[in-house]
Amino acid sequence: MLPRKREGQGDVVEGETENNNNSNTIKYVSVTSQVKRHRISDTAAADSTVNDDTFAIRNSSGSSSVVEPAMAPGDSNHNDIDEDLHSRQLAVYGRETMRRLFASNVLVSGMQGLGAEIAKNLILAGVKSVTLHDEGVVELWDLSSNFVFSEDDVGKNRALASVQKLQELNNAVVISTLTTKLTKEQLSNFQSEVRGLFGTVFCDFGPEFTVFDVDGEEPHTGIIASISNDNPALVSCVDDERLEFQDGDLVVFSEVHGMTELNDGKPRKIKSARPYSFTLEEDTTAFGTYVKGGIVTQVKQPKMLNFKPLREALKEPGDFLLSDFAKFDRPLLLHIAFQALDKFISDFGRFPVAGSEEDAQKLASIAANINECLGEGKVEDINPKLLRQFAFGAKAVLNPMAAMFGGIVGQEVVKACSGKFHPLFQFFYFDSVESLPAEPLDPSDFKPLNSRYDAQISVFGSKLQKKLEDAKVFMVGSGALGCEFLKNLALMGVSCGSQGKLTITDDDVIEKSNLSRQFLFRDWNIGQAKSTVAASAAASINPRLKIEALQNRVGPETEGVFNDTFWEKLTVVINALDNVNARLYVDQRCLYFQKPLLESGTLGAKCNTQMVIPHLTENYGASRDPPEKQAPMCTVHSFPHNIDHCLTWARSEFEGLLEKTPAEVNAYLSNPVEYASSMKNAGDAQAKDNLERVLECLDREKCETFQDCITWARLRFEDYFVNRVKQLIFTFPEEAATSTGAPFWSAPKRFPHPLQFSAADTSHLNFIIAASVLRAETFGISVPDWVKTPKMLSEAVDKVIVPDFQPREGVKIETDEKAASLSTASVDDAAVINELLLKLELCRNNLPSGFRMKPISFEKDDDTNYHMDLIAGLANMRARNYSIPEVDKLKAKFIAGRIIPAIATSTAMATGLVCLELYKVLEGAHKVEDYRNTFANLALPLFSMAEPVPPKVMKHRDMSWTVWDRWILKDNPTLRELIQWLKDKGLNAYSISYGSCLLFNSMFPRHKERLDKKVVDVAREIAKAELPPYRSHLDVVVACEDDDDNDIDIPQVSIYYG
Repeated sequence: MLPRKREGQGDVVEGETENNNNSNTIKYVSVTSQVKRHRISDTAAADSTVNDDTFAIRNSSGSSSVVEPAMAPGDSNHNDIDEDLHSRQLAVYGRETMRRLFASNVLVSGMQGLGAEIAKNLILAGVKSVTLHDEGVVELWDLSSNFVFSEDDVGKNRALASVQKLQELNNAVVISTLTTKLTKEQLSNFQSEVRGLFGTVFCDFGPEFTVFDVDGEEPHTGIIASISNDNPALVSCVDDERLEFQDGDLVVFSEVHGMTELNDGKPRKIKSARPYSFTLEEDTTAFGTYVKGGIVTQVKQPKMLNFKPLREALKEPGDFLLSDFAKFDRPLLLHIAFQALDKFISDFGRFPVAGSEEDAQKLASIAANINECLGEGKVEDINPKLLRQFAFGAKAVLNPMAAMFGGIVGQEVVKACSGKFHPLFQFFYFDSVESLPAEPLDPSDFKPLNSRYDAQISVFGSKLQKKLEDAKVFMVGSGALGCEFLKNLALMGVSCGSQGKLTITDDDVIEKSNLSRQFLFRDWNIGQAKSTVAASAAASINPRLKIEALQNRVGPETEGVFNDTFWEKLTVVINALDNVNARLYVDQRCLYFQKPLLESGTLGAKCNTQMVIPHLTENYGASRDPPEKQAPMCTVHSFPHNIDHCLTWARSEFEGLLEKTPAEVNAYLSNPVEYASSMKNAGDAQAKDNLERVLECLDREKCETFQDCITWARLRFEDYFVNRVKQLIFTFPEEAATSTGAPFWSAPKRFPHPLQFSAADTSHLNFIIAASVLRAETFGISVPDWVKTPKMLSEAVDKVIVPDFQPREGVKIETDEKAASLSTASVDDAAVINELLLKLELCRNNLPSGFRMKPISFEKDDDTNYHMDLIAGLANMRARNYSIPEVDKLKAKFIAGRIIPAIATSTAMATGLVCLELYKVLEGAHKVEDYRNTFANLALPLFSMAEPVPPKVMKHRDMSWTVWDRWILKDNPTLRELIQWLKDKGLNAYSISYGSCLLFNSMFPRHKERLDKKVVDVAREIAKAELPPYRSHLDVVVACEDDDDNDIDIPQVSIYYG
């Protein structure tokens, strides 16, 4: 059940809408710009029209008081979803949630910064329609937080001025406007406000709201090893992977042999959950004796939530959702502060003036009165300083806050529309007062300058604004995070001054799948460089932005582009990357040049941020996640027990058949003599395997017609899914035992069964189509139209003669989980290689002049190229061999294509949080306790903020240093001078190296001859160092010990010779 409307809460909208959508769907979301605070009383501020960015969501069905699901499950075919566009979002939500989103109509009322961010996120998500409502006009003030407005829009209605740019985000969403007053507004399901560095969200999903999936995670599973006949029963699982079950979870059993009573599909509760076992709340003493096998799977249960309406919740707010445990008592104080602000606006018809001590005192007085009325629940310390900060920034909508709360609220709308993920229950308060300048500001600093940054100046003052504008920023990456960052930086005025510069680099080009969250790109930009398009779009948001777009990958190979001078001039570095190796490289560069690095990442509804601040925090590479567990090669190739193993094998076979082998053929044909020589020199099993594959392509399996390709595909089917399985179960029969006497086919191994090809099975025919079409592509053979006609394809397949297969004795099948290769070495590999090369030479002489094959590189995001059809076919046929549940092509694409789940909401939140930290970095006087690292999961929702970890400090005598320190010697010293310089610090240098080359070691007498040579000359002579002209120093690693012969780790030493 989706939200139920409380009785008497219907809404009436006066006025007409442009492009009004008359759909009878009943999702109704409203963000309102009128300050009609229901926090105070039933009548207070009822008709106030001071513009703000308040957010309210209601579900309405005209005269009805009940909201039904926008679309019942199964009402729409999944083909309605553009999977190329929404693949990353589908990986988070699934088809059912997407279908419900596509049927939802949304009203966004209040088109300042927060409203624009919410609208953007919902339009990117693909709701059916969005109506933009605002009665006010664009002011210069709005340009601090709203990316759709330009200075030319000042004076225009906000809703009308927003339509065009928001429509460009997704042409499938109907966007209309409403510019007249909303009346008879009742209690809202949602409310959200951002006031300077303070924000709040309130959710009311109605008296009965069902959450269908509380966390969005895949159900946990385990492979059973044993089940006892006890009350309660003990279930043990194989130690292949730790169980993720929790006490109270419901689970179902399948494929259990012996104790078959558990296979009835009935959910059963577990307790005493441990890493590899749990207790089942069931008496199994009368059940059959467990024999083998079995899968246990978590059953995710719907959850019913009962929300209080706002008037009740204001008086009894219950537990607040916390974000920062260092501010445990802050939510209740902010609960009072926002009510006090409502009363202030009601009494005076305006917001408090920034820098006005009088207005701050009035707000504090109102807050104190509200607090006194709370009785025993009142706050002990009303915190006048915090209320003063709240009052000063109350009118301002800051872009980072709008971005952060736009992500949070956008996700809550998705929950209301779909029942996917757990709603925010019910109040969330947040502040980032640590972002304020460390030193107190004079009231004159807050005075507006009649600029687009006046809202930001009203919070931070004009001095910090100048620092923002003059910042020299390097942003690495311009994908989803990069687009959001560019929008934020442009609105904040970062690098928009005469001294400022923003350099952005990304070597990628725009693809269709990017458009659902990388919102600066349009469909006409597909194929263009990301950085160039993103830079141009950011400059249109703020024409004063000084931005340079590059298409260089950041790494050792581009240090001539991003040289020492480039790094030394930077103020701050922002990572917007999607891989760990690139992050680690940038981290090392920032360490070396002592530059702040703002790091963030997303994974579906989760996001994290990490601040890397010189000398204050540890660096990004100081702590790493453990590497992902890889399945053993023998498991993937012969003993799969889940669909991931099947898809890993399928991806490997695809690349071997269609990319590596054709490339190997071309390498041979391009230079047969050199290729033959390299194979002879290698002389190993891998070289033999390569030659066998090349010979197969040019001889026995060579294709000249499309019928040849069909024959090849049919025989591949027989080889993969029939013959190999027959050989496997011949070598290891079902009753086989290990050397210890244990059953060979015990969990997690699954006993396979060969398939029987049938042209009547569409999955078999689809495999043949995909395999034959791609085989034809590698040989440059045209594909006839009749291949898509099942009858004609079946006739072509029937022509194929499939030889009988007889399993052979003595075939070695790898069972060692530690084996790194399936190739088996032989004493006569060299002789076999020579024989294969002779056969290849004969084949080559029979080929047409200039013959080459076309290697195919896997491309997951083109559904017309048959790549995923073949991989899904390979994986599912293999899964069928081993009785593993099959998956559809979309699920196969997620796993085999290693697609990272991504949605716009978590991306927006992450970048908003980072930009709140950017204020601190550019102000330059904050302590480590002022900074925050964040982990958030919008699905739960969970917000966890903490101070960064300081760097490890090393000490020697009266000196101390951290990973951030680098010792510098200028004036081109000799080795002797370097050693003496260290000795003066009480350090005895015994080894000096450059890269992997030893320049000096006290153990080698001949090295003493080098002592009076310049360090740089020794590096050039001994290490053959090629020092580029843009570099004026080199770095050496010095091993030292103290006078007691204890090793001392010292910082890297930089020798300046220029």
